[in-house]
Amino acid sequence: MKKSSMLLLGTLGLVATGVVGVLVFLLTREQPGGSVTAAKVEQATYAPVPVGFPIQGHPMISHVSCVDLDQDGLVDIIVCDAAANRIGWIRQYPRGVFTEQFIGEPVQGPAHAAVCDINQDGKPDLLIASMGVITPSNDKIGKVVIMENLGGGQFRNHIIAENMARVNDLRGADLNGDGRIDLVVGQFGYVQGEFQWMENLGDWKFLSHQLLNMPGTIMTPVADFDQDGKMDLAALVSQDSSQVYGQVHFFRNLGGGKFEDRMVWITNDLNLGSSGLEVGDVNGDGRPDLVYTNGDGFNSVFAAPAPTHGVQWFENKGQGNFTYHRIGDSAGCYSPLVVDLNGDGKMDIVTVSAFNNAKDSAAAWMTAWMNDGHENFTRVPLTHEFSSLITVAAGDLYGTGVPVLVTGGFHSYPPFENMSRVTLWRRR
Repeated sequence: MKKSSMLLLGTLGLVATGVVGVLVFLLTREQPGGSVTAAKVEQATYAPVPVGFPIQGHPMISHVSCVDLDQDGLVDIIVCDAAANRIGWIRQYPRGVFTEQFIGEPVQGPAHAAVCDINQDGKPDLLIASMGVITPSNDKIGKVVIMENLGGGQFRNHIIAENMARVNDLRGADLNGDGRIDLVVGQFGYVQGEFQWMENLGDWKFLSHQLLNMPGTIMTPVADFDQDGKMDLAALVSQDSSQVYGQVHFFRNLGGGKFEDRMVWITNDLNLGSSGLEVGDVNGDGRPDLVYTNGDGFNSVFAAPAPTHGVQWFENKGQGNFTYHRIGDSAGCYSPLVVDLNGDGKMDIVTVSAFNNAKDSAAAWMTAWMNDGHENFTRVPLTHEFSSLITVAAGDLYGTGVPVLVTGGFHSYPPFENMSRVTLWRRR
């Protein structure tokens, strides 16, 4: 993949009443000696329901997340709308009724929204990664934006940093143990980029500390990977100045604001198309693993997707050591989500497809990878009809204990068919 065709994020003609996806759940029964055998098969269907604003033009939803933003006990949806350059709040009230409004001031090229009570006043704020523009650019147009929750549905934009390489990811965590929430900033940029953390000095002031000086950082998950009580960092770099595509870094927190950079994985395959990195305990051993997708294909939209596209996980072996496992192939694979879909206590994985063969009716645009608990995953397509899905989240939106999937459609290139904006996928 050439730099001129790097992924846009640098991470559906709707039939609202129609059943689209059929997910087969294998229920198990433990036998003497600990072996597991099949007991019966249950079929669960997922029906798509559009929520929020109606489709206008070509929707470009770069990120969705599920959170109770107004703390009324009902889970809402936060939307990064890169076409409108706004942050949408799809509020749920009453139960099952979803109404969208734009909140705060406009944000140019919003790529990711994280929820974090940055000023510790008890109200969840929003950390917004602003790219400036979603399409490739090396201009210093990125911003770090915090939308302060004032209550009553009102938000105030704080521009923490600007005139920087395009910001693709932004997370919050107390990294130096001083009790204040710091920022983790991934800057994809284009020819120049950076990965840094910003120390919270109080009063909306932050001090930058560089961790990587290279372009291409797209995802920056945070967790205590080595379980020593300090929050560590990970970073997916999709390109650098040496044309190396696909690097996963682990930054071990040494305390006192110091981090040790360890390379978890690297590839020299220019067509691999790194697209997502997230945290989840895949094998249930209590250690946070990393799930990685590769599926960027902006230079091959009208051709067959690369056969190397798919999903994999890096098993956390402890002490900063990870083991690579390939899970399966999936064209245009994006946005890995670790979630227990069928309530069996095992963490499954859901991915979406941003790039696929739109002329192929068998192309899967959302896929579940069902975990049997023995590091084996069954690939189950969830929809063949809704195209160009770039982001997926999950939440208990209906208070039933069953996760509902939420997707965002990103339609930046033709053919503009089967478009969606924000869609709920509720299990029937």
